[in-house]
Amino acid sequence: MLLNGASVAEVESMIALGVEGTIVANSQSYGVSDDPTMVERIKAIPTGGLKLNKNFEVPREQVIAQSPDLVISTWAGGFDDKIGSITRDELGKAGINSFVSPSNCANGATSPRPQDTATYAKRSVESSYELLNQLGVIFDVQGKAAQVVQDSRAALAAIPSPTGAPKRVLAAYPSMGSAMGLKVPAVFGGGIFDDIITRAGGVNAFGGLTDQQLTALNVEALAAANVEVLVIGLYQPDDDAKKFAEQLFAQYPQWPASKTKTYTSVSDSFYLGPLNAVAVKKISDAVHAAN
Repeated sequence: MLLNGASVAEVESMIALGVEGTIVANSQSYGVSDDPTMVERIKAIPTGGLKLNKNFEVPREQVIAQSPDLVISTWAGGFDDKIGSITRDELGKAGINSFVSPSNCANGATSPRPQDTATYAKRSVESSYELLNQLGVIFDVQGKAAQVVQDSRAALAAIPSPTGAPKRVLAAYPSMGSAMGLKVPAVFGGGIFDDIITRAGGVNAFGGLTDQQLTALNVEALAAANVEVLVIGLYQPDDDAKKFAEQLFAQYPQWPASKTKTYTSVSDSFYLGPLNAVAVKKISDAVHAAN
């Protein structure tokens, strides 16, 4: 059983490993993907009739009702009873195993271990590989996991090396910002987001910031950024990358990217999961176009 946590990393990783048939109830969905087959494959997985509570989490009663052997959460906070979720202790007493994605064991934890805090701070593309490999062990498909990781590494290695100075890249999700009540797009930085942009030959214009700092960004901060490549994040099925890019270019004409109309789009490949090589390739192509 897969809990929500606003993630598709776990369900997409299980699809990549060919073990989605073991899922009795999935609450993870996104509606748009950089893999043309992924949205329909996720839709085909049983949801078990799960209904999220006001905190967008699966209530404990619904978890127990599914009688799963294993419950997977994208973050430690997914097992917090304060938001109506079931705790790992409760699951254990019911004879149900639990698992948290390795790079997120400190996220939402009451008293995270120092090593988990360090792992969370250093999230990268390697974190996606660790998730795939651990799921491979859990579902006894270690060979498949190794192949998926090897194929991703090969795809990354095939991407042309960057030339010239790194371009400053802004990763902005406009419709996510609107959903969060922000006056600017949701801006992604730190961890795996910085790693993907660096591998693509860029440098994140807002790299290294905390989630709180990123949420606090305003129009003035975006206006002052020297954005050479714009990455539009697609969050809703009807998001229009070209339309969003044109709006941002008009709002911030001083950006070098606005003058050259240099942009690309990503959706789920920019997050933890099996598709990171796709994001690196798309951003790399845009970075090379800006050189």
